[in-house]
Amino acid sequence: MNSKDKTHLSFFQLLNMSAGFFGIQFGWGLQLANTSAIFEHLGAEANEIPILWLAAPLTGLLVQPIIGYASDRTWCKLGRRRPYFLVGAIISSIALIAMPHSSSLWMATGCLWLLDASNNLSMQPFRALVGDLLPPEQRTQGFALQGLFTGAGAVLASMFPWLLGHVLRVSDATVRPIPLRVEMAFYIGAAIFLSTIIWTVFTTKEYPPKPTKAITPEVSVANGWRAIARDIVEMPATMKQLAWVQFFSWLGMFCVFLYFPPAVARHIFGATDRNSLLYAEGIEWAGLCMALYNAVCMVFSFLLPQIANLTSRKLTHGLCLLCGAAGLISLWFVHDRYTLFISMTGVGVAWASMHAMPFAILIDSLPSNRLGSYMGIFNAFIVLPQVTISLGFGWVMSHFLGNDRLLAVVLGGVAMFVAALLVPMVEDKEEAATGVDISEAAGTIGG
Repeated sequence: MNSKDKTHLSFFQLLNMSAGFFGIQFGWGLQLANTSAIFEHLGAEANEIPILWLAAPLTGLLVQPIIGYASDRTWCKLGRRRPYFLVGAIISSIALIAMPHSSSLWMATGCLWLLDASNNLSMQPFRALVGDLLPPEQRTQGFALQGLFTGAGAVLASMFPWLLGHVLRVSDATVRPIPLRVEMAFYIGAAIFLSTIIWTVFTTKEYPPKPTKAITPEVSVANGWRAIARDIVEMPATMKQLAWVQFFSWLGMFCVFLYFPPAVARHIFGATDRNSLLYAEGIEWAGLCMALYNAVCMVFSFLLPQIANLTSRKLTHGLCLLCGAAGLISLWFVHDRYTLFISMTGVGVAWASMHAMPFAILIDSLPSNRLGSYMGIFNAFIVLPQVTISLGFGWVMSHFLGNDRLLAVVLGGVAMFVAALLVPMVEDKEEAATGVDISEAAGTIGG
């Protein structure tokens, strides 16, 4: 369907379309805030953690492009993208239930692999859904709303073990391999993931393909990889430029995912015994810090379209990444648990922009009939830095960083600073078309 023929969606239709993103981010938030701690509870050392994460992003690197290609060519009673949301949600819910029952590192690694692969199965088509359903003037709004739900889901997920202990009074007095509060959080996360995806599937309608371009249900994997290889060769210049920004941005954030919770427990709380209550308290406090930066992400997502409209999408994204870099680098000088909140505010600003601006800039440079494929390829540049860290950072940790988890997070800030320096080199098609450096397509969340 041509962009000019697409219906302008109401605010509540946008909410329905994005509700499933809340569940996806709730599951992902639990994964990010607790997986490294679970690995350490099961005996992993700091230099072993990156390689334990390898299977998850490596699977995403393979899954995302083929899922994007397949979803471009799928049509059934549930539509084009929605079948992938639903299947991914079912598998993710199973993985979330199994994760806290891990009795060994390899079992936990397998659960992480399954959870990450199924998250990708749900998340990747969500990006393409914005391009499918929204006219150009609503796309920045649509991606910003996804950023809002990213923040909301991750806020609740990150602080959920702390809420269970301090609000609902769930006791962790008994020594357990995986704390009871973490286990219960994963169960509830599974229910939230599945229910929100079901809500989006049954409240959101997709445009059917034109009769002259009927989509067959059979998708050849071999043909898929050939088409993906063609799309990589024909990748638009804007996408190539944004790929480097994405690579260094996510290189920085992956350091946070891997090492921030253990760094807080060890450097701020002074816990040396990974099975002590003090260590668990430090991990929960790190969860609160992650909840804070996701709350900032949620609130700042309301402001992103307006800021982009007043300045430009590139300038907005570059400044946001600088805020994130400053926040992470400043952690080296923090010695108080409450001061962590100041540093993580900058990370939240960057996180909001990372979930909106690159995709808003990218979507205008992509052919409409290959949105899913190109979104899958673009998401690979989120996964590649994770694979890079997983393969090589364990060696860096043991040979150069002395297994200092805090220093690893600070280096993530340096990577984010590099990403900010690369943003001015990106060509924004909308700016080039209008001849001015503003984002005229940016709307507001409310209208």
